[in-house]
Amino acid sequence: MESGAAKPVCSLTLFLCLLCPAPAAGQHTVDAAEVPSQFKLDMETAARLRPELMAESVAVPARFATGSVVFDRLLEQVALPSRTKFAWQLRIVENDRLNAYSLPDGTVYVESGLARLATSSAGLWAAILSHEMAHIVHRDWARLYLYQKYLENGGGSAIAMGDRSLPSASWETSEKANADMGRFGRQTELDADREGLTMMARAGYHPDFVPALHHLLHVHGVGTNRASLYAMHPCWEERDRELNHAYVTASIEFARRWPEWYASPGGNPPVLVFADEPAVRKTGSGEWTIQIPMRCQNLAGAVEVVLSASSAHGKRASGFRPPDTQDGDGDVDDDTRQLTGCTSPKTTITFTLAGPSVRSNLGVQWTDVYVLDAWGSVLARADLPKLPR
Repeated sequence: MESGAAKPVCSLTLFLCLLCPAPAAGQHTVDAAEVPSQFKLDMETAARLRPELMAESVAVPARFATGSVVFDRLLEQVALPSRTKFAWQLRIVENDRLNAYSLPDGTVYVESGLARLATSSAGLWAAILSHEMAHIVHRDWARLYLYQKYLENGGGSAIAMGDRSLPSASWETSEKANADMGRFGRQTELDADREGLTMMARAGYHPDFVPALHHLLHVHGVGTNRASLYAMHPCWEERDRELNHAYVTASIEFARRWPEWYASPGGNPPVLVFADEPAVRKTGSGEWTIQIPMRCQNLAGAVEVVLSASSAHGKRASGFRPPDTQDGDGDVDDDTRQLTGCTSPKTTITFTLAGPSVRSNLGVQWTDVYVLDAWGSVLARADLPKLPR
């Protein structure tokens, strides 16, 4: 899981990335079993970085005690031969950021902003920690490093990192190598998600907490919204799509082990809303419609869909506001809202809006779509295409 402001641990330690399709035919991969037994660079790097990261972090404080409980419970699901390799430990980085990462030695670092997002939800903590623990067990730092060396040493093309002084053929080769590295990185992220889902299900945390965490991070602007050949992390939509089968498989395993969901360590699964990209259509000379396809899981009751607006004073600096609030200058909330039971396999919410000229006169520009639960908490966000003026 990675936010733009997060401090990188090193060039290849991009872990707890909550953001890959399978490798293309013929693409070389590096499995954990393929990491040579004599390969120690990942552990040596961890030893070098550990003093600095320990100084920048603290032992888990009492307010995040749920994280420690979940960490210990998940650790019970790690195979015993693998456990002996690592000095497992959970640390909190007090910097208010929404990120987490791990060192190859078994230390997981959760930044305090993300820890507060999980608060006392054991299921959200499990979604955060299981992903990182899977990265560690798979030795993903080593796998990424070895794959990069494979590309550099003839298995692929040298990674020139955008040196435009190179001949055009080399420039194209550089792009191909970066695309291969991005594809491999995205694959490690989805593999960690899949392993984490299984780990969660066995430990008693419903797999639905994983997409719930992904959606919360999207709401807070973390991660990427669009697919890219060069990205080391899948975008949110890609992640939901590629992990769908793994969600189902892990959910079956969870139900088998925990027939009474409410009595499981993580409790009942969270309400989930999958909101697809809105479609904008012109319906008349002075009107436009915005249609938001969505699907809900574990919902009892209704959700509220909010088309968020900014006024002539500009986009809200703080982003979405809770219902029934006003701008600091006294302007009335311009948001447009609808309630829905979201009972169909695919529910479509339609908003009818004034045309560009009327919107301009009113000083209103719609920006994003949010879905709220009965308590006003944001469950999902959909990025609104830029509307014509």
